[in-house]
Amino acid sequence: MSGRGPSECARCGPAQASGLSTAVLVNMLDRPKGGERAVLVHLDQGGVAYSEDLEEFQQLTAAAGAEQVALAVGSRRQPDPRLFAGSGKAEEIQQMVLETQAELVIFNHELSPSQERNLERLLGCRVVDRTGLILDIFAQRARSFEGKLQVELAQLGHLVTRLVRGWTHLERQKGGIGLRGPGETQLETDRRLIGQRIAQIRKRLTRVAGQRAQGRRARQKAELPSVSLVGYTNAGKSTLFNRLADAGVFVADQLFATLDPTLRRVGLPQGGAVILADTVGFISGLPHGLVAAFRATLEETTTASLLLHVVDAASPRRQDCVGHVDAVLQEIDADRIAQILVYNKIDLLPDELPRIERDAEGAVQRVWVSARTGAGIDLLLAAMAEHLHRDPVKCRVRLAPCEARIRALLFRQAEVLSEQVTDEGGWEMEVELARRDIERLMRQEQVLAGAVIA
Repeated sequence: MSGRGPSECARCGPAQASGLSTAVLVNMLDRPKGGERAVLVHLDQGGVAYSEDLEEFQQLTAAAGAEQVALAVGSRRQPDPRLFAGSGKAEEIQQMVLETQAELVIFNHELSPSQERNLERLLGCRVVDRTGLILDIFAQRARSFEGKLQVELAQLGHLVTRLVRGWTHLERQKGGIGLRGPGETQLETDRRLIGQRIAQIRKRLTRVAGQRAQGRRARQKAELPSVSLVGYTNAGKSTLFNRLADAGVFVADQLFATLDPTLRRVGLPQGGAVILADTVGFISGLPHGLVAAFRATLEETTTASLLLHVVDAASPRRQDCVGHVDAVLQEIDADRIAQILVYNKIDLLPDELPRIERDAEGAVQRVWVSARTGAGIDLLLAAMAEHLHRDPVKCRVRLAPCEARIRALLFRQAEVLSEQVTDEGGWEMEVELARRDIERLMRQEQVLAGAVIA
């Protein structure tokens, strides 16, 4: 589990150019082999949602493909500098490893490189912290070329901090007869190779980001507003995306079921359309390296006109999840974009009905839906249209027979209230759309310059 990476060997995958792959580097470490039978360690450090955090930790472990054979719990005010859990708890974990023949110990906490090394020496098996666990899940789920590069970048950034005394047999200086001198240690060599690979990945991601930006400019030129789905992992974003866009995106009841963003065009009930984007789910303690690596992908969120913040309404810790997502949105500078909270999975709450809740000024604040059954989806579409097409106005437009393209454009982007064929074979139409869209069309299409606004 813990040795996986986006590149499985040095002969294939994105790492070919540098002759270095994450998997090869991990296997080079003089450390115990990883396995699937795992002892889980979860210590209460004064959190208010201890049991919920434990349940999420077990779900992460299952998502990574590990089999839980034992669970070590306890409480600690502050981490032990050497073993994190303290010597007594570490000996208890060691006994669990011996009794269950576990091959892996997973901590639901972030360990320093020295703590990880000390624990591996004591326990005699591989030790993985929360960051390594999430990176492993991402490595398994990445499908696109960009996603694999992003995961490898985050993995290398995490691995480079683990190279300090990672193996002892390679600490000797290079050289031989006629080549003796200061030279370069193997540790320094591998650190340099990792640095070169990181630089190479960043260059490739910069090119991919440029391609994304080009596609984004094309959508902006078409004046289609974008709506991005954000939310805690396993809140039902992909299910809601499939319900709204009929996209066929992979859906599973597990954490981080999908990583790669998907975009689809979705029509709105009062006319017009939006570009809907499904993005990666967030989680508490999301590694900063992952946030940085996926920043290009998350630009779909930062450039959106509206965020649909999907919340698992049936979760007992839904408010905590909202807070964690807002923290990540603030980190990527997307906290100022307008949000509509979408409380999903109301089919699991028999007393909740589909509805729209508004704030004191009458603006849409929350929409209660069930993406699985489709209840409330019409209300959500209406709420999106209301937010994106504020200040609607009616206007009458007269088109010549040669302006059928403008007529089709109005049918796509406006609500056509009436239409009559003129004596010349053209059309006289009464349409309703947002004032900003009217002004935009008047700038783009000279024929609308004489439109009569009601």
